[in-house]
Amino acid sequence: MTQQGVCWTADQVLALAPDSASRTAGRRLGTAGPWSEAGSSVEGTVWGLCKGSGTTAYRTVVDLADASAPAFRCSCPSRKAPCKHALGLLLLWSAGDRAVPRGKAPEWAEQWSAERRTRTERRRGPDDAGARTGAADPEAARRRAERRAERVTAGAAELEQRLTDLLRGGLASAERSGHGLWEETAARMVDAQAPGLASRVRELGALPGTGPSWPVRLLEECALLHLLGRGWLRRELLPEGLAATVRSRVGLPAPADGPPVRDRWLVLAQYDTTDGRLTTRRVWLYGTDSGRTALLLSYGAAGRAPELALPVGLALDAELSGYPGAGQPRAALGERFSPPAPTPVRPAGTTTARALAGYGEALRDDPWLDSVPVTLGRVIPAPDGDGWQLADADQDTALPLTPAARSRPGLWRLVALSGGAPVRVFGECGHQGFTPLAAWPEGPGAAVPLC
Repeated sequence: MTQQGVCWTADQVLALAPDSASRTAGRRLGTAGPWSEAGSSVEGTVWGLCKGSGTTAYRTVVDLADASAPAFRCSCPSRKAPCKHALGLLLLWSAGDRAVPRGKAPEWAEQWSAERRTRTERRRGPDDAGARTGAADPEAARRRAERRAERVTAGAAELEQRLTDLLRGGLASAERSGHGLWEETAARMVDAQAPGLASRVRELGALPGTGPSWPVRLLEECALLHLLGRGWLRRELLPEGLAATVRSRVGLPAPADGPPVRDRWLVLAQYDTTDGRLTTRRVWLYGTDSGRTALLLSYGAAGRAPELALPVGLALDAELSGYPGAGQPRAALGERFSPPAPTPVRPAGTTTARALAGYGEALRDDPWLDSVPVTLGRVIPAPDGDGWQLADADQDTALPLTPAARSRPGLWRLVALSGGAPVRVFGECGHQGFTPLAAWPEGPGAAVPLC
């Protein structure tokens, strides 16, 4: 329980883990055995010393003053945030005050917490924000934007020529050329300041030789990349919403300029993906009043985990501002008015047939959309040959699970939760199938993270 009286469950703590290995290691450290001098303060600081392989115990501290964005610090060499020690400490703390009693934080823990809170307040200060805005030169910014647009245009034109050469030579040449050709093309797109094009080119390079149907998938992805390149080259002719989507897909940054929407946002799911260069954290939220589903993105470079971490299963009273783009679910987290708290509200469910229809409609606004957020109302996980599917309990329809979902431990948690009975499942529905991220039983019960 935090100083605001909000209880955290073990699942909510483990949902902060950056990967499954950290989750497993954190569970092992969630007992009193390896810990000494553990405690918590009314200000929201949790600390402890964890015995490691060396002679010196690791100093671990977690700041929960803003429970919607907890922060972590540990003297261990791990670059993950939170590391296994922070997860273990929070699991110990979530078991009750007897395991982590209330008290005064030691100097090393209090100093870090105080310095962090000072930095946070400074970043949020209106004077600081005004100074940054006032210092900007609008004319210089306009010239920079024009120069970047020219580079992206040159990169898109070059990419169009390379795709033409590939198709003229035949898709079989893609397998013979090896990965180097694609990396060189991606590097050219990075030089053109079009990281979105570069990312899609790298995805093309991973397709040749990956199965009997790889030429079909390569052709489909080439067509989508061609469509994106042509969209950029003719962006002035597009409707504003689609033009904003093209700019976003190409990789041009844009501020979250939508009107702030205040709601109690239920944290549905949180998971990380990495491409070796950057770790991307996706956090899905559901507005309990508005019924809107929103996506928060944060990033960590050079092997570091992103800082944003929200407790899955709790709802926070906050404002979100949307990013431009047709059908864009991405938003920016604004002012938070109170710490996260439990809520009985669940996202409204739909059928598997309507989920597929919704994805099709979303593709009209964003042809490059891999998936859309969907909550399925009453589905039963069931084996389907070599794979798995979510069968609609009330209709003769089903959605196959994606290959990635079939290999995750979350599948077995979903099967155990269902036990052959209908469950409500939130996840991402796309052209590869459905990826479950959280689930609820038919009766009362908290969300079960599946990622």
